[in-house]
Amino acid sequence: MLKRWHALVRTHYLVRMTQQTMGSVIPEFTVSDRLRKAREVTGLDQTQFAAEIDVSRGTVSNYERAGGTNMRRIVLKAWALRTGVPLEWIETGVAGPQDDGDGGAAVRPRQDSNLRPRD
Repeated sequence: MLKRWHALVRTHYLVRMTQQTMGSVIPEFTVSDRLRKAREVTGLDQTQFAAEIDVSRGTVSNYERAGGTNMRRIVLKAWALRTGVPLEWIETGVAGPQDDGDGGAAVRPRQDSNLRPRD
């Protein structure tokens, strides 16, 4: 009887967990959120980071709370370069192909400039 009770409780728990995950919400991150997260990964505070990318601390603060308005692409590029985060991810939230360590993802296959068939 105790085994049946445990099985019933376990089944009820699994059903509730499934129902909860079906209605889950994935938060959306803004450009500002991604900029802040990228900076935080470096371990630098806003003042230190600003000095590293040659902007004012106020600029870093504004970018991290602006919600994507009036952001200069050159600053976003510097941000991406310093943090090691892809610029595409900062701008869109979607990262392109990642390098798997052997350099394969980032390198395009070499195309032969001689388009004639080999003899």
